[in-house]
Amino acid sequence: MASIKLKSAEELSVMRESGRLLARVFDYLDGRIEIGVSTMDINDLAERFIIDQLHARPASKGQYGYQYVLNSSVNRVVCHGVPSTTQKLKSGDIINVDITLEQGGFIADSSKMYMIGNVTPIARRLVDKTYEAMWEGIRVVKPGATLGDVGHAIQSHAHKHGYSVVREYCGHGIGREMHEEPQVLHYGLPGKGLVLQEGMVFTIEPMINQGKAKVKLKKDGWTVVTSDKKLSAQWEHTVAVTSDGYEVLTLRAEERI
Repeated sequence: MASIKLKSAEELSVMRESGRLLARVFDYLDGRIEIGVSTMDINDLAERFIIDQLHARPASKGQYGYQYVLNSSVNRVVCHGVPSTTQKLKSGDIINVDITLEQGGFIADSSKMYMIGNVTPIARRLVDKTYEAMWEGIRVVKPGATLGDVGHAIQSHAHKHGYSVVREYCGHGIGREMHEEPQVLHYGLPGKGLVLQEGMVFTIEPMINQGKAKVKLKKDGWTVVTSDKKLSAQWEHTVAVTSDGYEVLTLRAEERI
């Protein structure tokens, strides 16, 4: 437990503001992610909005040598897709946009799926069920619950609908650093793993595959894709453990708990 940084009420107040600002970034992008837009266009729009309008810092830029402010993961890309001027969105695409933002010394992390144009029912179902799986995990969060409870809730929902859960990548503690302890697996056994305490803050960000769970890393060293070339979806929120449950710090305007 010593390595897990419990947040004070004052620190949570700052993190709440970081999360609120990050939610505004997605609100801004909502009407701008459409057919013909390149993934680099999305990156540049987000960067300018974060810096010029929100007066915050895009926390991913420069982290681990990464050059961009977000990840843009299209179709079979599981996570960490790199923005490109030549990758333009077309009708039928699904894309995950994953953004981090730092304000007041604390970082918020969230991602959202966008469905472009006429998306197939198969793709839409994957996106919707992945969103549900994330919330199944979030709703378990409270003092005394375990990370195994969280992972089991996500895994059970995904498996019930015929999907697989990526195991190589997980959620994480977050605060002054983007990646803190603990690791938050999206699979697990009830009652197992770390016991949650008030003041913990971490991301829940399941990557759910249409086909098999196996993934591979592309030669660029960043982009992770499904091995069977089938679709993958992901959603993410930053979540705080409160005295009696949870608070989603990155909740967006269109979402209702």
